[in-house]
Amino acid sequence: MTKPDGANSPGPDANPSPRLLLLDEGDNVLVCTRPIAAGDQFLIDGRLHAAQVAIPVGHKVARHALAAGDKVLKYGAPVGSANRPIAAGEWIHLHNLDSDYIPTHSRKTVGSGSGGP
Repeated sequence: MTKPDGANSPGPDANPSPRLLLLDEGDNVLVCTRPIAAGDQFLIDGRLHAAQVAIPVGHKVARHALAAGDKVLKYGAPVGSANRPIAAGEWIHLHNLDSDYIPTHSRKTVGSGSGGP
């Protein structure tokens, strides 16, 4: 486990190059600028979180708790909807985010032949 760092975290535990980047003040996600290992601790808006799984560079982390159906906002714009409740600090990706613009495919639907053309 590493020392905490993260977005909006002034003080001695703050890293000058935080692992999480807020792209727009209205966003409810942060973007990983460096890999986060499972168990690593980081701050989001002054609250300490621990990664439950490894989070790759460029992936999203919930800035605060989201309910199923909530719009996920990145760059100040919706990029999809939560398909289940998402806790603050949780990794957001295909397993808990549905696109509102294109069909969402999974290995199950693609492999079964029901995933579209």
